[in-house]
Amino acid sequence: MEDTTAADTSDAPRPDIATPLVAWFRAEARDLPWRRPGFPAWGTLVSEIMLQQTQVARVVPRLEAWLTRWPTPADLAASPPGEAVRAWDRLGYPRRALALHAAATAIAGQHDNVVPRDVDALLALPGIGDYTARAVAVFAYGDRHPVVDVNVRRVLARAVLGEGEPGPAKAKRDLPLMESVLPEDREAAAATNAAVMELGALVCVARSPACDVCPIADRCSWRAAGYPEHDGPRAPRQARFAGSDRQVRGLVMAELRASDVPVTRDEVDLVWPDAEQRARALASLLRDGLVVGDDATGYRLPDA
Repeated sequence: MEDTTAADTSDAPRPDIATPLVAWFRAEARDLPWRRPGFPAWGTLVSEIMLQQTQVARVVPRLEAWLTRWPTPADLAASPPGEAVRAWDRLGYPRRALALHAAATAIAGQHDNVVPRDVDALLALPGIGDYTARAVAVFAYGDRHPVVDVNVRRVLARAVLGEGEPGPAKAKRDLPLMESVLPEDREAAAATNAAVMELGALVCVARSPACDVCPIADRCSWRAAGYPEHDGPRAPRQARFAGSDRQVRGLVMAELRASDVPVTRDEVDLVWPDAEQRARALASLLRDGLVVGDDATGYRLPDA
């Protein structure tokens, strides 16, 4: 559901964080595949979906293998969706693999195998949300849009608003706030988006931010205020993985990915001792379309 909280409309001047951040980013940015000249828009789309709730170090090798196997959307669309799920391996949240396959099919069939540039066209693709659409338009095509993820929200909360934590995501507040710090120049705006993300990932981290090496420490409202404790609503924290239904789903998926033939219910039952939790995980995988089959025919990854 779209958030209806009013945007921050304060007329107070924003500190110029873009200039020092872009200079820092150009000197210190990590060498990542999607930042290299000539990296395709399709690769940017794949990387952005893979990076959702997954560490960069885990994504890079999987991304490179993915693009070697499926260098264009049409290449992926020609493969069964189950192969996308299998290639997703242990990146987590495998529904993203199905969404990416569906998006590739739409790009191949509706956009002549070219990832669209327009944000609305990107949003019309299956499984593509506001963040991913804006990220592709900015990082693949260099267009000027605010791009906001959890790292960006943390930097903005601290540097601009003087708050220690960003609280829950609110698009009607977050996007205008990021827009307010972007330079008008398209290239500088794209670099600012990337630089704010990088700062949040490496320096302005959730716990123990490295303020002594921060390139905008002298412009940070939170630092200037003496690092006040956050007393507002907090962003929801992810539930523990160990022992969760997510872990059981992952174990069932691993069993199916490792097999070229349907897996029997008896084999599924060996992956986790709690029968009720195991049945719940399997039912949710069937409901999500990540697994097909039944006790009589066995269970397998989707093939159509």
